[in-house]
Amino acid sequence: MLPKLNPWVWLALAGLGEVFWVVFLKFSDGFTRLAPSAATIATMAFSFFCMSQALRVMPMGTVYAVWTGIGAAGGLIWGIVMEGEPAGAIRIACVGLIVAGVLGLKLGS
Repeated sequence: MLPKLNPWVWLALAGLGEVFWVVFLKFSDGFTRLAPSAATIATMAFSFFCMSQALRVMPMGTVYAVWTGIGAAGGLIWGIVMEGEPAGAIRIACVGLIVAGVLGLKLGS
């Protein structure tokens, strides 16, 4: 029996799953390393499952936009904080726009 979660909670979990699968995908080195490759597939499955739960009651366009927004923003933040990627003002402003879009979709729902 699945827990009865708010669809926005399912969607947030799906977005976090997307962040982690892209991190594991990077660590998999093109699916040449077994453990990170398996973690990529497992977190992809988790992310898609959570997204499917949100899709049961939420509009597809909203779910997909929020899911990709969380993944894009989270991946960029991970890259800056953990991978030493550039953190220029334009990159930070753009991720802020992504977050604002996600919040706008939440407020507009």
